[in-house]
Amino acid sequence: MAILDVRDLNKSFGGLQAVKDVGFRVTAGSIKALIGPNGAGKTTLFNLISGVLSPDSGTILFGEMPVQGMKPHQIAEKGIARTFQHIRLFPKMTAIENIMIGRHTHSRAGFISGMLSLPGTWKEESRIRNRSREIMEFLGISSLAESESTSLAYGQQRIVELGRALACEPKLLLLDEPAAGLNMKETAEMADLITKVRDLGITVLLVEHDMSLVMNISDEVIVLSYGEKIADDVPLAIQKNAEVIRVYLGEADA
Repeated sequence: MAILDVRDLNKSFGGLQAVKDVGFRVTAGSIKALIGPNGAGKTTLFNLISGVLSPDSGTILFGEMPVQGMKPHQIAEKGIARTFQHIRLFPKMTAIENIMIGRHTHSRAGFISGMLSLPGTWKEESRIRNRSREIMEFLGISSLAESESTSLAYGQQRIVELGRALACEPKLLLLDEPAAGLNMKETAEMADLITKVRDLGITVLLVEHDMSLVMNISDEVIVLSYGEKIADDVPLAIQKNAEVIRVYLGEADA
């Protein structure tokens, strides 16, 4: 069963067509990777799915619900969360406070009750903090809870950002280059965490340049080139696909 069904998606910026007639499906409970050379349209596609951009045409079905054109917070409320290629933590907040922010889609306290510090607000904040601690324990970073985000190592910041996305309680998690800037050991740890997230029943769609990570943990891989889909298959078939090899290595090398 597909949790995400993208159909004939198009997006242009002036004379540049960043996404052209792209369609694919993501099976619920799977890990699907989205790969391609720089400028292939991967991040644009993520921005369309998460509501940062609106498509010129095409359909994005989350389950059976069309979400194209919705605002990012509306899509997050439906159950799609994401991370970003460049880390976007709040620098003056602790690690746990950054993760707590991810619970905003489940918060019911309004502005007035928060301003007046009403008892209901205290109880809700306590629940949010407790749930955030559970997420940090799951990710193996409990000891970092009260550390200011700017004091964390780069790899730790990546995991905190993953924790913030998980705090949204997503059904579908979009990971934009989760291993970017990580060393080999950190990349292996990130791969393990992504697999653990999938094992919770959360579907994962990821953009990633580390081919070892992609091929080791993905159930399926979709390949973009100049905004167009050129392949969509299991990892072994992608590795043997002549068009994919040509795009990555060039005609002579292929």
